[in-house]
Amino acid sequence: MKEKEKIIASALVVIILVLWAGALFHVSPRFAGSLAGGIFGVTGGLLMLVPLVYTIIKRVKSLKTATTRRVPMRTLLAWHIYAGLVGPLLVLIHTGHKFESFLGLSLTLLTLIVVLSGFVGRYLLARVGQGLREKKARLETLNAAYDQMVTALATEPERLAAIRPFASFRRRLAAVLLTADDSNSRQPAVEPLNVVRHVEAIADVEQAILLHDQFKKWFSRWLKWHLCVSLLLYLLLFFHVWASLYFGLRWFQ
Repeated sequence: MKEKEKIIASALVVIILVLWAGALFHVSPRFAGSLAGGIFGVTGGLLMLVPLVYTIIKRVKSLKTATTRRVPMRTLLAWHIYAGLVGPLLVLIHTGHKFESFLGLSLTLLTLIVVLSGFVGRYLLARVGQGLREKKARLETLNAAYDQMVTALATEPERLAAIRPFASFRRRLAAVLLTADDSNSRQPAVEPLNVVRHVEAIADVEQAILLHDQFKKWFSRWLKWHLCVSLLLYLLLFFHVWASLYFGLRWFQ
């Protein structure tokens, strides 16, 4: 997600939360059934279908190939994000803060859950992926420098022999071996204190990478959960539209 898109998306999420919290101070029982309320509801409902279209295009290979010839996936993703935020915003305005029926209340709560889970998941996944790549690149640099230090210590066979078993595992133990007191050895080619700091940095980066991997595995489950909640939301939305048309059109009979 680009920085500009993230700022706009964050602002829309804040507006949605503030608007939802407005139910504590304002209720308009008839606004949802008014002409203005109906326009907000229909427009918001149609916009909420855009993320569903994006999901279908993304997972149907033939449809994705045909669509991306004219519209890139990055553009479709932007539509997915904006429509997935503006649609719920208009739907919340449509409710007039009237959440009396079980269907209406469930639909509103699921809408908020889908919006928040989509935003948080999208943002954190991007941050985790970027952070993981940066740390792996940092680890490669540290390992290269560590290998240079080991090469420099080749003039000291005893110290090198102590380091070699821990060259890629538990470097903290290697640091302890490096700093062992050896009065008979000559001045080392590499300052032991610098080596200690270096292996400590490698150990810290390796630990951070392990944590990032755990986050990545956890968030891989988030997408499936987000899709399941979204499908339930569309099901309730269908029943809401059906009920509105069925009971609303009966007034004209």
